[in-house]
Amino acid sequence: MYICLCKSVTDHQIRDAVNNGATRMCDLRRELGVATGCGCCAEAAQRELDLALAALPEPVFGAADQAA
Repeated sequence: MYICLCKSVTDHQIRDAVNNGATRMCDLRRELGVATGCGCCAEAAQRELDLALAALPEPVFGAADQAA
């Protein structure tokens, strides 16, 4: 689904950006150009960012990490 019509950014692109390390709107702006045109998509982009971040797997720590 298109999130930003001005820059043709989709929800899939936002999820891919999150999977590649994006964690904030400024990351999406820099990488995808989202919310840099008219700005109407900022709320939807933030919502999609939050959903993508929530869907990330929890980090797995080794025994050495847990002892600290």
